[in-house]
Amino acid sequence: MAAFAILLREGLIVTAVLVLPILGLATLVGAIVAIVQAATQVQEQTLTLLPKIVVVGAAVALFGAFGMNLCARLFTDVLDRIPALVHGA
Repeated sequence: MAAFAILLREGLIVTAVLVLPILGLATLVGAIVAIVQAATQVQEQTLTLLPKIVVVGAAVALFGAFGMNLCARLFTDVLDRIPALVHGA
């Protein structure tokens, strides 16, 4: 059971490392657009969506290779630990 707990913890860490920066950027851009909308009193719903899509897309394009490398390392780690999971070590 310890091998499963280790893999679960590593999977959660990889998930957090991949998701939190993207969510942080989307939140930051959303807050900036909301401030601009409040200052200019322009309440267009599509105005908030486009900058978020552009920023998230750019972040995924820039850091996608890093994320895929991280996922590949986790996958090989899981494959290496399958015997320990099966035998309960």
